[in-house]
Parts: sequence; C-alpha cells; structure tokens
Amino acid sequence: MTSRAATMPYLGPQKRTHDQVTRWAEDVLLKECQTWVAVRGTEVLGYAALEGDLLEHLYLRPTVRRQGIGTLLLAEVQRHSPVGVSLHVFEQNTDARAFYERHGFTVIATTDGSGNMEKLPDLTLRWTPDGAR
Repeated sequence: MTSRAATMPYLGPQKRTHDQVTRWAEDVLLKECQTWVAVRGTEVLGYAALEGDLLEHLYLRPTVRRQGIGTLLLAEVQRHSPVGVSLHVFEQNTDARAFYERHGFTVIATTDGSGNMEKLPDLTLRWTPDGAR
C-alpha cells in the first residue's frame, strides 16, 4: 500500500484496508501466481508475481527503491519465463516504464485506459529472451 501511494499518487488513496489486502494476497495472489518475495531479516522489501507469462505485480517498499532489489526480482521472473514476459504499466508511471525499458522491455500496445479499473492510459510491454520466438 505504501509503494502504491509513493509511486502512483495520481491513483488516489487505497480504498482497501491492510487486512483486505492481506486476505487478497493469501487467497488470490499466492494461489494464482508464481511469487517471489525479497526479504531482509524479517522485513519484506518487495515482491514480484507472475501469472503465466504476465507479470501481474512488482512492488517495492519506497525506502528500498534504487538498491537493485527490483532488478533481482525481475531477473527471477525472467529466469522462469523462457518465452518472455508481458506486463501492463500506466502511461503516467514514468519511473516504472524507464525501469522496464532498461531491462529490455519494449512497448507492444497502448490503450486509452477504457479497459482498466482506473480508466487511465496504459501500455503493454514485452520482454523476449534472445533466441525465443
């Protein structure tokens, strides 16, 4: 929740409680996605969740951004994705877009946002490993 507020303030405040988000993570995220969690000691620093070849989530605590943790999580996702990975990112999320582009993702589609809950323009990005179709 803090990551969303810090990196995407244009979305407005989160409407779900911490308990609701926790239940969603346990009941949906961990059951439907391959998930990797970055921890230091007992502190969760971030996570990445992959469903099929779609990167559904990659979030970090705001205090650990730009320390290589996102790169490590993304590398795990890529390692487990022999045919490539796609993801959706809001057009306004320029930091995330730059991060993914640095890691070899390219834009394959754009929308006006009419198909997402937030109704904000977004992009679909794709990474394909060398030698994959």
